[in-house]
Amino acid sequence: MDVRTIIDKRNLPSRHVTEGPSRAPHRSYLYAMGLTREQIHQPLVGVASCWNEAAPCNISLMRQAQAVKKGVASANGTPREFCTITVTDGIAMGHDGMKASLASREVIADSVELTIRGHAYDALVGLAGCDKSLPGMMMAMLRLNVPSIFIYGGSILPGSFRGQPVTVQDMFEAVGKHSVGLMSDEDLDELEQVACPSAGACGAQFTANTMATVSEAIGLALPYSAGAPAPYEIRDRFCMAAGEQIMDLVARNIRPRDIVTLKALENAATVVAASGGSTNAALHLPAMAHEAGIKFDLFDVAEIFKRTPYIADLKPGGRYVAKDMFEAGGIPLLMKTLLEHGFLHGDCLTVTGRTIAENLASVKWNPHQDVVRPANDPITVTGGVVGLQGNLAPDGAIVKVAGLKTQKFTGPARCFDGEEACFEAVTHRTYEEGEVLVIRYEGPKGGPGMREMLSTTAALYGQGVGDKVALITDGRFSGATRGFCIGHVGPEAAVGGPIGLIRDGDIITIDAIEGTLDVALSDEELAARRAEWKPRPSPVGSGAIWKFAQAVGPARDGAVTHPGGAAETACYADV
Repeated sequence: MDVRTIIDKRNLPSRHVTEGPSRAPHRSYLYAMGLTREQIHQPLVGVASCWNEAAPCNISLMRQAQAVKKGVASANGTPREFCTITVTDGIAMGHDGMKASLASREVIADSVELTIRGHAYDALVGLAGCDKSLPGMMMAMLRLNVPSIFIYGGSILPGSFRGQPVTVQDMFEAVGKHSVGLMSDEDLDELEQVACPSAGACGAQFTANTMATVSEAIGLALPYSAGAPAPYEIRDRFCMAAGEQIMDLVARNIRPRDIVTLKALENAATVVAASGGSTNAALHLPAMAHEAGIKFDLFDVAEIFKRTPYIADLKPGGRYVAKDMFEAGGIPLLMKTLLEHGFLHGDCLTVTGRTIAENLASVKWNPHQDVVRPANDPITVTGGVVGLQGNLAPDGAIVKVAGLKTQKFTGPARCFDGEEACFEAVTHRTYEEGEVLVIRYEGPKGGPGMREMLSTTAALYGQGVGDKVALITDGRFSGATRGFCIGHVGPEAAVGGPIGLIRDGDIITIDAIEGTLDVALSDEELAARRAEWKPRPSPVGSGAIWKFAQAVGPARDGAVTHPGGAAETACYADV
């Protein structure tokens, strides 16, 4: 069947650049790039990728984009490829470069939006591989609301160090071991050469794989497509299928906001908790909801986490990596047991044109694996991620409890204004066991950029004290973080939040079972300290990160930078 007989181009955005005598100058530019008359008058499909040579997460995306383009062309569409940026957290980690990470999510969403708007494309297939590029690409899809399919670039394969599987998590923790003499220079050198053996994003249930899992659960990615590792040639088949399927979505006018509903967001939060995923999902899901004009903040995410069983035994808290999950049955296996036991909404639409329940109808339980447990026989009955609230975090906080030995901690505060000061103390072991290390002025505005703290948390684990101290911050933690580490504490210090008022020695109590985060100070004492508090000058005075700091909102709402779908007067797809 010829899709063009179904699609009336007079209702598509590309009519503004391809149809009618007045668009002859526009068409001349398309002819200049080798397009035929037939291709010009077909729907124009943007194929956006975050390809670059910054990190292994992105290096395979250009190849995969070519397969997408073949699929689009085979279904009578005209693909138009373009790239956007990525800031890769593994390389940005532990230094000033991490200030660029969260801001890059907004730049990705903005640049994809501007390219699609400027050239009047009718649909979008987006490929992404790194922590912020996944939500950034999906945010653009929801903002534009043209028919869209998301494709994850795939995970890296695990490394092997003297016969043992390793990930980049082991690499960061090795730095801590090295700092206390538990690893030699030679061993560190050997490990760094084998920890990351292929293309692909960090291999365990860190932020990239967490948001990849979200892409299938929320309905924006084809089933199984987010699980296949980057080096697997089957990825090209998924990409080809996505290119073909996008034309069906154009013909049927199925759009991202038809797919990403409140129920779909709840499904996404469910798979995060069930897989012991990254706390960063509590930042990205509200931001995606914001693009669609749906209220879904950190507390809404935390409510889903609280009632969801933790069933996927994945690193950093568990034993397995993304490759193992894919080979055991993939994300559909995880989703099927959640659906069967009442934890998913099965009636949500997906990019297949079918519902979640219809997509999963033929999925059979694999009894020969132990990566995913049945939802009625979980590792723990509540999710691997927990929301917290209290007088130290009135606007909430988040902690990953997957793999934690204890979920309560009380100790005196040791306060640091910025990650570097804390990392210095950890490196030289000038902290005491039993303390709560407080890293502040690292929030979305105060950082600016809400840096991740993997270097510090991994060093603590490498020193063997990961369960003997706690750490709280108004910044973020990496998906690879493990231990009693609480992030997203809000309001942040830079706006006068309680985390900016506490002092060394104040007693902090964290209770992940009850969901509380409190400091032993009266309301009167906190009010007195707030009256004395003065804002700190921003560490940046111009440039992209300065612009981000001026616009960004609180972590509770996703650290977003514009009013979102609820405030728009016209959606691009309808212009």
